[in-house]
Amino acid sequence: MNELKPGEVISDFTLYDQNLNEVHLHDLKGKKILLAFHPLAWTRGCAKHMQLLEDNFERFQAANALAFGISIDSVHSKKAWARELGIENTLFLADFWPHGQVARMYGMFDEDRGVSQRASIVVGEDMKIRFVKVYETRSLPDIEEIFDALRD
Repeated sequence: MNELKPGEVISDFTLYDQNLNEVHLHDLKGKKILLAFHPLAWTRGCAKHMQLLEDNFERFQAANALAFGISIDSVHSKKAWARELGIENTLFLADFWPHGQVARMYGMFDEDRGVSQRASIVVGEDMKIRFVKVYETRSLPDIEEIFDALRD
């Protein structure tokens, strides 16, 4: 398990979003990024978590930030789930195969359950980690804490 430390450059990855677009993390240099890990699509708590991101989409834009919901679900599952939730702006990334590779790389994979933990990683425009927090599975991130990290 890797321990992410604020101030370090985040390791790069490439994943697909729910629209089958490739998202290469380090191509986003110049933007702030929230990587919002959640255990599974199609669950009530994760739906609330992703709605929180969607509801704050304009605030993320105003902060020069992109928010990504990441789980071990497939691209097709993420696409159907986004449609079901009415998500139009927030991108969901599929860490499906190799199973949970990005979550594992960041030390966010729950080996006992086979899913990622619920966690927030805030990355600055310089690709340096600003904030990392792992939450209890049933609790939601404090969105104001995330925006504080985006401002720092």
